[in-house]
Amino acid sequence: MVWCSDAVRCRSVITVSGMQTPEDPGVGPRPPGPDSPPGGGPAVRRQAQISGTTTDQQLLDTRDSGDWVSTDPARVLRIQAEFVEGFGALANLGPAISVFGSARTPTDDPEWALAERTARLLVGAGYAVITGGGPGVMAAVNRGAWEAGGTSVGLGIELPFEQGMNEWVGIGVKFRYFFARKMMFVKYAQGFVVFPGGFGTIDELFEALTLVQTGKVTTFPIILFGSTYWSGLLEWLRTTMRADGKISPADLDLIHLTDDPAQVVAILRDAELARTSSQAPGEQPPFDVPPADGT
Repeated sequence: MVWCSDAVRCRSVITVSGMQTPEDPGVGPRPPGPDSPPGGGPAVRRQAQISGTTTDQQLLDTRDSGDWVSTDPARVLRIQAEFVEGFGALANLGPAISVFGSARTPTDDPEWALAERTARLLVGAGYAVITGGGPGVMAAVNRGAWEAGGTSVGLGIELPFEQGMNEWVGIGVKFRYFFARKMMFVKYAQGFVVFPGGFGTIDELFEALTLVQTGKVTTFPIILFGSTYWSGLLEWLRTTMRADGKISPADLDLIHLTDDPAQVVAILRDAELARTSSQAPGEQPPFDVPPADGT
């Protein structure tokens, strides 16, 4: 399911049921609010209507014998539809940064203000922001981008508990399957900024590290924000994982650590300069590299 805000020009989105236009109920102006709009895609359910399982769980926990023949083909079509909708919604996004962090961070936490300021600076430097579309750090980032006049993207996920898109999402896509959602976080981003978070945040962090380490993505900066929070993990990577030979010393160079929103932009700018300087003669960069202060 895809929607866009009145701050972003709605574009046609292809779905498995046909072509949706901006006039269709599934795609169109969306006023700020926590709920998904009417139209296609997963339904919103609350209270007793909330299922105890998710589509991912049904797929991974299924252990039937021959019945899969009649069920998995339908799943393949749903998976295909999620990729088509995600690609269609984000194809013209432009340079963007995926930002991760805890859904549990309250608005009075200093991390909220830092995440919001980071998003404002990213917008000033010419980037859109992509988050999971939920509360906490995600909402702070979306709000910072929204109020700075930038493009604010939220990639939601079906969960067994209630969690809608936050009200500062300008372009929203809701997914049933984590792997389809993960593709969008990486495909349309020029880097990751990772604020303190839980299992989901760690999952995204190490997947990005694996993709860079194995050369699946290149010149892709990964920035950890919050030295106090991340220092223990980095120490374990150095003294245990690297010391035991499970990773190479150079692998730790893939990670940047900062407590300064302005330095986030500077690191991303330096990475883009390094990438464009290594381009073949005559090859054009995807966008003009902005100065570190976003001016």
